[in-house]
Amino acid sequence: MENTVGDFLRSRRARIRPEEVGLPSHGRRRVQGLRREEVALLAGVSVDYYIRLEQGRGGSASDAVLGAVARVLRLDEVEAAHLRALARPPGPAAAARGGRPIREGTRLLLDLMTGVPAFVLGRRMDVLAWNALGDAVQGFSAAPPELRNAARHTFLDPAARAFYPRWEAVAAETVAYLRLDAGRHPEDPELAALVGELSVRSEEFGRLWADHQVRQKTHGVKLIRHPLVGELDFGYETLGVNGCAEQTLVTYTAAPGSPTARKLATLTSRTAPGVPVAAE
Repeated sequence: MENTVGDFLRSRRARIRPEEVGLPSHGRRRVQGLRREEVALLAGVSVDYYIRLEQGRGGSASDAVLGAVARVLRLDEVEAAHLRALARPPGPAAAARGGRPIREGTRLLLDLMTGVPAFVLGRRMDVLAWNALGDAVQGFSAAPPELRNAARHTFLDPAARAFYPRWEAVAAETVAYLRLDAGRHPEDPELAALVGELSVRSEEFGRLWADHQVRQKTHGVKLIRHPLVGELDFGYETLGVNGCAEQTLVTYTAAPGSPTARKLATLTSRTAPGVPVAAE
């Protein structure tokens, strides 16, 4: 799974023109964007040290150094955190830890959210559990187990492009979130296998993966074309599950009285109450 600090830094250097940071841009340049020595100069570190950092030999790079590089490369908060994870990867023991099972309290919370489509994402974007309305919207229980993964569903399910009218935006967001996970867990063999599978089976995934975008999944909009009720225009919010750092509760919201809220009411009427269904 290619996800090195050098790959990331080179991709970020390439997007900044010298004149944007007050450097002359005349003369022939062999690289797009900033040169390594220019980043080192602007960050206040030696060229040799910066080269070693790109080569993954930066050792225990300090917060001050990584912060200076992040400032020069105009990294946002998520990208800066990704740089720190790549420059100072966790040990093998930390990387090998798996996800925790869904707590009964979390399952009960899903069940009680009768008017809100909700589900829990775990490591590698696996869908771990969902409530009845979340299932009615997303169709988790009817999907093959291997497609109960947000990345596989987006890129390998033939129905995904029709399900997501803004598929390109969903695809880009999915890859950016998966790469963020890869930065946190560089030694995860299951994640490496997932990235390899998607790279081989989806040309679009390979192209987006090579772009090195990273993005946290916090909130946004999600447009879905449901086979029964048509277009659903949701906002989404994600909440961390306390005590389970690798689990995220995802909720879809619709303004009261909106067309999407009325369509959700139709789906709710088709959904029998009960405990949330979880993946086998």
